[in-house]
Amino acid sequence: MEAYLAGLILGLAMITPIGPQNIFLINQGFTFGMPRVLVAVCAAGVCDTVLIALGGAGAAIILSSVPGLKTFLLISGAVFLLYLGIKSFRTTHEEMVPGRVEIMRWPRVVAQCASVSVLNPHSVLDVVGLLGVAIAAQVPDDRPIFAAGTVSASWIWFLLLAACASTLRRWLTARRRRWIDRASGTLLLIFAGAFLVEAFRS
Repeated sequence: MEAYLAGLILGLAMITPIGPQNIFLINQGFTFGMPRVLVAVCAAGVCDTVLIALGGAGAAIILSSVPGLKTFLLISGAVFLLYLGIKSFRTTHEEMVPGRVEIMRWPRVVAQCASVSVLNPHSVLDVVGLLGVAIAAQVPDDRPIFAAGTVSASWIWFLLLAACASTLRRWLTARRRRWIDRASGTLLLIFAGAFLVEAFRS
């Protein structure tokens, strides 16, 4: 039980800071509400589960040993976040008419969520690298339990974000939603710029 709680606490400490993945889930909650936002929650949860499993399997060694891999991940992530950020600014007033029934194209939601998760270099490097090292540091019998705790943290946090955004959805007007999209787009562009700066420094 102690190993599980330790993994849960570490996982929450890493997943709760605002980032592209969290922004995406919040926007999905605002757009679709419950229960349809659970598609995005499952996609994000599965991506984190796979990354944590890779870290536990020793993928952190590969990340640290392949020259240029970190720079490639940073540039790829920056390009994708630039695309998402610019797209947020191009959302029109007509696309956010109050009461409009949104059509969920779940393959597109899954693909975008997977991209935000996998193309976020800090997510890959931190989850695979840091959690991989943390899992490896446990005694052999505790490693699966510790890993289960970190995986649980991701799923709990994603469900909480989706539920909160879905609850606030009824409060949104077209104007408020537009400003939220602009704020999200600004944050995504800031992350993209930070990734590019880090890429050129590495």
